[in-house]
Amino acid sequence: MLLPVAALVALAGCGLALLALSTARVGLVAELVGIVAALVPVGSIVAALLWIDRWEPEPARLLWLAFGWGASVAAITALLINNTAEAVGDTLLGHGRGDTLSAIVSAPLFEEAVKGAFVVGIMLWLRNEFDGVIDGVVYAGFVAAGFAFTENIYYFGRAFAEHGFGDTSTSGVVTAFILRGVLAPFCHPLFTAMIGIGVGISVRTPSRTVRTLAPVGGYLAAVTLHAMWNAAATLGTAQTFLNVYFLVMVPIFIAGVLFVSWHRRREQKIVAIALPEMVQRGWVDPADVRRLTNLTARRTWRARTARRAGKEAARDLGGYQAAVTELAFLWHSRRLGLAGADTVDREAHLIGALHTAKARLPRRADQSR
Repeated sequence: MLLPVAALVALAGCGLALLALSTARVGLVAELVGIVAALVPVGSIVAALLWIDRWEPEPARLLWLAFGWGASVAAITALLINNTAEAVGDTLLGHGRGDTLSAIVSAPLFEEAVKGAFVVGIMLWLRNEFDGVIDGVVYAGFVAAGFAFTENIYYFGRAFAEHGFGDTSTSGVVTAFILRGVLAPFCHPLFTAMIGIGVGISVRTPSRTVRTLAPVGGYLAAVTLHAMWNAAATLGTAQTFLNVYFLVMVPIFIAGVLFVSWHRRREQKIVAIALPEMVQRGWVDPADVRRLTNLTARRTWRARTARRAGKEAARDLGGYQAAVTELAFLWHSRRLGLAGADTVDREAHLIGALHTAKARLPRRADQSR
C-alpha cells in the first residue's frame, strides 16, 4: 500500500517543483497563458491515443501514471541533465555552445531514455497489461504527451513573457503555438513511440535475439529522430527545418499511422478468430458475434444499453466486451507460445469476469439490436 502512495507523492512533488521553477522564470501570468495554450495540443494527442487503444483499453490508472511520469519525473530529470550538459558544453566548447550540445546530444539520449524507462517498466513488472505493439505505442504516447505538456507550458509561457502574443515582427506565443501546437504536436509522441514499437515487438516474438534487439533498436530510432529534429531547429535555417519536417517527420508520421492501423485490424482478426469457440462453449450468444467484431457496433450497443437500461448497465456491457477481447488475446498468446506461467489462472479469471458481466446485463439491453 505504501509504494503506490509514495509513487504518487513523488510524481506530485516533481510536478510542483517544475511548476514553481517555470513560474519563477516567466511569471505567474505567462505561466497561466502557457498552461492554457498547452492544453490544446495535449488534448489532441490524448484523443488520438485513446482512439488507437479502443480494442483492448489499458487501465486508466496506468495511463494517468504514464502521463504523470512524462510530465513530472521525465521532465525534471531531463531538465537537470540538460542543464548540466549545457554548463559542461559552455565550459569545454565555449560560452553559448552548451545549448547546442544539450539540444542535439543530451536531450535525445536522456529524454528518450527516461521516457522509455516507463514503457520497459510496464513490460517487466506488469506484463499482463502489455500485449504488443499497440500497447507499447499507447504507453509511450502517454508518457511523451505528459512530457510535451510540461515542456510546452514553459515554452509558451516564455514566449508570452518575452514577446506577448506577438505581431508581424516578433515571435510571440501565437507563433510558438503554431510551431509546437499545430505543426508539431505529435513530435515527442512520435519519437517515444519508436521505443513502444520496439518493446511491443519484443513481447510478441519467440526469438530471444529479437526480444533483446527490438527495444534497443526502438530507442536508437527515437534518439535519431529526436536529434535530427533538434538539430534542424538549432543549427539549420528555416528551409532546413521545413525540409526535415516535410521530407522526414511527416512521412514517418504517416508510416506510423498506417502501421498502427494495420495492427488495429490485426487485433480485430484476433477477436474474430476466437469468437466461434466462445460461442461453441456457450459463453457468447451467436447473435452478438457481429457486434463484438466491430468497434462501431460495440459503441452503438453500449449507447443503446445506456439509453434503455442506464449507465451502470452500459458499464457492465463494456466489461463484458473487454473480457471477450482479453480472453481472445490470451488465447492468441498461448497459440504463439508466448503466454506466461499464470495462463491458466488468467484464463479462469477472464472467463469468470465474462460470465459475471454477461449475467448482469439486463435482458432488454442484451437483446437490443
